[in-house]
Amino acid sequence: MITDWDDAYQNGAYIPDADRYLPMWQAKAAAYRKANPPVQIAYGDHPRQIIDLFQPGNPKGLVVFVHGGYWHSLDRSFWSHLAAGAVQRGWAVAIPEYALCPEVSIADITQQIATAIDCVASKINGPVHLTGHSAGGHLVSRMGCDDVRLATAPRLKSITPISGIYDLRPLTHTNMNADLNLTKNSATNESPVFKTPRKGINLTCWVGSDERPEFLRQNQLLANIWTGCGIQTRSVTAKGQNHFSVISALEHPDSPLTSALVDVNQGGSP
Repeated sequence: MITDWDDAYQNGAYIPDADRYLPMWQAKAAAYRKANPPVQIAYGDHPRQIIDLFQPGNPKGLVVFVHGGYWHSLDRSFWSHLAAGAVQRGWAVAIPEYALCPEVSIADITQQIATAIDCVASKINGPVHLTGHSAGGHLVSRMGCDDVRLATAPRLKSITPISGIYDLRPLTHTNMNADLNLTKNSATNESPVFKTPRKGINLTCWVGSDERPEFLRQNQLLANIWTGCGIQTRSVTAKGQNHFSVISALEHPDSPLTSALVDVNQGGSP
């Protein structure tokens, strides 16, 4: 039985040298952008509705990475280097930024991400693969739900959420809900576990073995439930990885995570 929900969803306190990750990500992302300047695309009127698009020559299709930050922090500038693996494999990679809670609701962010995907997909031909980390894992899994307005849905081949949260109801018991403003009803309405997945997509839920028990549980939960809805799913636990280190595999073109993302029929293993 969980009695301290803030602790259950606290990641940094359980990761050695957790304070080094944000500055490391910023430095690596800035270096990648300097070497590979992205095209910036506005997909709305809000100043945060901007997409960084990294493109190889003649891309095979589009990968979209959606960042985390519990829907109320961080921006696209931390994650540019995570485009490296898929770009080296020949895929265009889009990293959208979005407005944050409490200025907007999680439901609003969901629709912003759908708008961002439709916007950038109109500029890149071919199949579309989605991935995202933490809150971003939730948001990309929402794109696989048939109640979300997504014109690009027929091109959507796979979703690989990383360390995501798919049942939002526990977050109503946390202090961060002062920003998220979730109610029991809105948490249920934005939880992928209560939705019907789109037909024909592949889902790989990815998590690190050293993450908090709640993230391990949530990872298995979505894959289990959506299997029962008739789509192809996997739940992967990457050995030795924590909530912050698990995304580093996206930097490498031949990592199991990058392969799971872009090789739908031959996904990687941890």
